[in-house]
Amino acid sequence: MRDAKRLAVSMALTSSLAFSVTNAQTNDLCGDGSDTFAVIDPPGATFVSATGINSQGDIVGRYIAGGVTHAFLLSEGNFQTIDVPGASFTAGRSINPQGHIVGNYTSSGVGHGFLLRDGVFQSIDVPGATATTAFGINARGDIAGIVSSGGDHGYLFRKEEFTTFDFPGASRTQPFAMNDRGDIVGAYTTGGVVHGFLLSSEVFTTVVIPGASSTIAAGINPQREIVGEYTSAGVTRGFLLSGDTLTTIAVPGATLTNALGINSGGDIVGRYVVGGVSHGLLFSK
Repeated sequence: MRDAKRLAVSMALTSSLAFSVTNAQTNDLCGDGSDTFAVIDPPGATFVSATGINSQGDIVGRYIAGGVTHAFLLSEGNFQTIDVPGASFTAGRSINPQGHIVGNYTSSGVGHGFLLRDGVFQSIDVPGATATTAFGINARGDIAGIVSSGGDHGYLFRKEEFTTFDFPGASRTQPFAMNDRGDIVGAYTTGGVVHGFLLSSEVFTTVVIPGASSTIAAGINPQREIVGEYTSAGVTRGFLLSGDTLTTIAVPGATLTNALGINSGGDIVGRYVVGGVSHGLLFSK
């Protein structure tokens, strides 16, 4: 693999306005029977997080059983555990239309990204990094994620070449997903505050939910619908931003709800916590 290079967006201007959700129409989405809601819990799991869903409805994520973290694939109602050979920790993060899966694993105390394609694992390691995580993969096979090297930075892996980038002025840049257009969403930290971002055509746009103390953009589909999470008054909820409509996502009785992935059909995956236990979730249209 070639050495990493810097992307010009690290010096580019951000867009002048955050997403104009202040005056957007606001709706609520909850698992109270008014929407199609499903719990995703692999057998024997004590923690579950569903993080990615493709256009076919295949879902990936991670779960803990017996104190060990495993990746999973849920396809046509069947769970499959995924473990990188020799790893002490494996997490699935995203799946593309071809069924290729990316995520991260730990081996001998070192964090690596991985690509699972046609049953074969490939490690993803940005040159010079102390740790690499692969979070997003699109239909072209482009991969985006986090590289740790003196802090967290974003990277794009395309055509066997790494490109790193940072939100201008940020102390941390953390990409979490990418769509088939090449748009990347994630979070950046500045002044100790976490904001969401969209990186499209080498221009950053801040994503902030009004009144929130922190916002994270975690997923994006080809229609540029964005899902994520925000914290307000100490409570963390999920959100869907579709055009000028902001929808809050909260499971009744949950102390925390995250929206982490969205596909072209508008199906959303994530997690929620009830009684201190994290469960995977799926909202389907």
